[in-house]
Amino acid sequence: MLSMHFEKRVAVTGGAGFLGSHLCDVLVKSGAQVLCIDNFFTGARSNIDHLLGQKNFELIRHDVTFPLYVEVDEIYNLACPASPVHYQHDPVQTTKTSVHGAINMLGLAKRVKAKILQASTSEVYGDPHVHPQTEDYWGNVNPIGIRSCYDEGKRCAETLFFDYWRQHKLRIKVAQIFNTYGPRMHPNDGRVVSNFIVQALLGRDITIYGDGLQTRSFCYVDDLVDGLVRLMATADDVTGPVNLGNPKEFTMAELAATVVELTGSRSRIVHRPLPEDDPRQRRPDISRAQDLLSWAPRTNLKDGLGRTISYFEKLLSEQGVKNLLAGKLPV
Repeated sequence: MLSMHFEKRVAVTGGAGFLGSHLCDVLVKSGAQVLCIDNFFTGARSNIDHLLGQKNFELIRHDVTFPLYVEVDEIYNLACPASPVHYQHDPVQTTKTSVHGAINMLGLAKRVKAKILQASTSEVYGDPHVHPQTEDYWGNVNPIGIRSCYDEGKRCAETLFFDYWRQHKLRIKVAQIFNTYGPRMHPNDGRVVSNFIVQALLGRDITIYGDGLQTRSFCYVDDLVDGLVRLMATADDVTGPVNLGNPKEFTMAELAATVVELTGSRSRIVHRPLPEDDPRQRRPDISRAQDLLSWAPRTNLKDGLGRTISYFEKLLSEQGVKNLLAGKLPV
């Protein structure tokens, strides 16, 4: 009697983005049948070009604010612009992507009985009064500010996930992702790591917003993706939220000094006014991830920054400084 072997079918929304493309790499390598879904608003075809020839990889151009009808076993919902420059460009669409996108992907998971993971964010904590941030902290978010389209959109998506879990017994996972960096970051996304590296490589002033004493915790992309995969693989009674990030905290001034050191740049460090609602501190408590996933970041900041700097050096040489500064997306 012939036995049939069915490979796991996995959908990744936002699969051509920074995080999504690295996740697709890992899933394709694991042997899963991977369906990458992206509308290329901030994602780039160049991020997944190397996968297009793989027999277990498929690309669909689609906007998650519209329903999608496919057959899958697991869904990673990563679709949403994640940097202030991009999510503030069209704030209404950003909210739609988080909320309508969650509704559509949850509806798909309900129809096909798939397990579904939401890529939430540390921004659900806002400018926190609790430090470090634990998953039971409800946050301190401005609901009507310029960052609210992203912060509140992601908070509403979490609400929807848990309501589908309670009402429809859906198998959900919610990851709260803290600052992540690495190769394939967009050079003009306004995030601090990409900003500092590009400015240092071009010999331009490195701009620190505020006094430079505000803190962030930086997790290398490979470590973060490992956490997502581990969370998806947990038992059905593990829903999250689970913080995924690096518990080591750095000030913006420390990060700038490290980038200058690693690039050998002669850039000056200059200060600019702090943007509205910018959090003063951000650091995850990852006790839950350690207990449930046996997970913790392994890549130290200097090693991760070194790999990221090498990526941007190559990008600058291939695209040219003119195109990079013009804000053109790599395609």
